[in-house]
Amino acid sequence: MVAHLKQVAAGLNLPFAERTMTFNSRSAQELGKWAEEQGRGDQYHHAVFRAYFAHGENIGDNEVLAAVVRSVGLSDRKARKIIESRSYKQAVDDDWNRSHRSGITAVPTFRLDEELLVGAQPTAVLEKLLVDHGVPQRAARKPP
Repeated sequence: MVAHLKQVAAGLNLPFAERTMTFNSRSAQELGKWAEEQGRGDQYHHAVFRAYFAHGENIGDNEVLAAVVRSVGLSDRKARKIIESRSYKQAVDDDWNRSHRSGITAVPTFRLDEELLVGAQPTAVLEKLLVDHGVPQRAARKPP
């Protein structure tokens, strides 16, 4: 599985660090719900992605999460309180339950109508999913 992820990441020019372990991301998910409420969700999710996939960091470690939170301008002290109190546990449980009811059992999963694509996918596969479902093609954006 890791070899496949590494190959897909390389094909998409995404960073992918060598890892020998996976880590429990539950606290990272709960902090993600909080970051979203603070208007920093996108920044937080990108930072957690980089920490885990690009740098191979343990996103189950509270010190790693504190650094991630600080990097997006949020309070690591508040983040520690959220982790300790589990105040976003129910919100994450609700997300998981909704995902399972929708047939989503892995990340990433792309869903359009009732069709699911599981796992990292090449751009061509995602484009085909959109075309097959009648999504009109937009003009390509110029890079910034």
